[in-house]
Amino acid sequence: MFSIKGQRGKDMCDQHLGLTRRDVLRVGGSSMLGLSLGSMLELKSASAAAKISGAAVPGWGQAKSIIMVYLQGGPSHIDLWDPKENVPDKVRSEFKAIDTALPGVKVTEILPNLAKVLDKTTLVRSMSYTPNGLFNHTAAIYQMMTGYTTDKVSPSGQLEPPTPKDFPNFGSNIIRMKPSEVPMLPFVMLPRPLQESNVVGKGGTAGFLGKAFDPYTLYPDGDDMDMEKLNRIKVDDLKLRPEVYASRLERRARLRDQINDLMPEIDKAVAKSSLNEYYDRALELVVSGRARDAFSIDRESAELRDRYGRNTFGQSCLLARRLVEAGTKVVEVIWPKVANSDNHSWDHHVGLTDRMKTKSGPMLDSGLYGLITDLDERGMLDETLVVAVGEFGRSPQKGVSTSGNGNSADGRDHWPYCYTALLAGAGIQRGAVYGQSDKTASAPLVDPVHPGELLATIYHAFGIDPESIVYNHLNQPRELVKAHAVTKLFS
Repeated sequence: MFSIKGQRGKDMCDQHLGLTRRDVLRVGGSSMLGLSLGSMLELKSASAAAKISGAAVPGWGQAKSIIMVYLQGGPSHIDLWDPKENVPDKVRSEFKAIDTALPGVKVTEILPNLAKVLDKTTLVRSMSYTPNGLFNHTAAIYQMMTGYTTDKVSPSGQLEPPTPKDFPNFGSNIIRMKPSEVPMLPFVMLPRPLQESNVVGKGGTAGFLGKAFDPYTLYPDGDDMDMEKLNRIKVDDLKLRPEVYASRLERRARLRDQINDLMPEIDKAVAKSSLNEYYDRALELVVSGRARDAFSIDRESAELRDRYGRNTFGQSCLLARRLVEAGTKVVEVIWPKVANSDNHSWDHHVGLTDRMKTKSGPMLDSGLYGLITDLDERGMLDETLVVAVGEFGRSPQKGVSTSGNGNSADGRDHWPYCYTALLAGAGIQRGAVYGQSDKTASAPLVDPVHPGELLATIYHAFGIDPESIVYNHLNQPRELVKAHAVTKLFS
């Protein structure tokens, strides 16, 4: 038995690739089978080439970007996209079930527009996990965004605030392993941070990868009830400082070119590193204003903006499309109301019927409908993965406590054992339902999907092996996620 010392991929040309933890363990017993380390690496290279060619498994590498529509707070699956009939009154939704573009598949009347485009999506009605320790939003959000759980909590029972030791948000892993090919912000999070109570941003940073892979956060001024905040976007940090003019930067670029002309040997030596290309991209990002232009949603027609919905969530979805169109690889649209709160929050412990019908429901319906329709009409859905999911669903039975919270007769508590996610684009099957819940939507009947498996599927769509190794703050090897991709979701 022997081990390989040093950081993963450090001596390889493609540093974002490398051995998985399972590969390293296999090496110890390989000699008895006549398989040398060199042979194993050769086989792995051939396997990677097959995946890259698309010949191995469905969906591999089809996504060039992702828009994660994160329904922070945990929406009720029974009251949205998995309605049940012939069930007790305490389980039955107050909303009528309606037909959709998929024959035989119903959603509730809360989603009349989304029902029209369900044939462009896959509904996963068997999301499920059993909580490990904490049964609250922060723990569930952290698991959904990183693929890992944590046992460090504060005296209040909440997770501790973000630290550099945290596991990275999946978006940070993606932009590290699949660097952007255009001079554009690679990872953007808007319009607010992940939050429960006073724990802000847990699961939303690059953690031990370092701040270089943190998302660019766009949190406009205004509270959660301010629906006009997206009209007041400020991106001052993308502007040139007053003392640094574009012309000065361009002169510096010309000076660099002159020096390089005088040093052909060095130029030749670093040609493979594409240093000029990286410099030019950084310069173009600042000088051209490409990123700033992407934030100008006022350039869109009034009709299109109305389709998305003239509210924070709808305009955030529109902005996500503009960012992806400009070259952003990862956009996370966080539901614009903090978990564990009232009004249009999805955390419906009380007043579910009115809040879903008049507040959160219409916002979700128009925003998600607008996004899917717009991406499809522009031909962008083929390479853009859309995922809409919360950290859990809501209890099938109303008025009961499953997490220690109080619930009214018109409220549902936290329920991670069965809920629904919606996926579209980047090779995901069109017009499909994956998995099935039982009679009361309490548990999956077939094909349960763990949040870790959903993340593994996202990595797979980008052509990233979910078992790839990253090194934490203690230089310990860790898999991106300890789960396998659900390849049956792809066509």
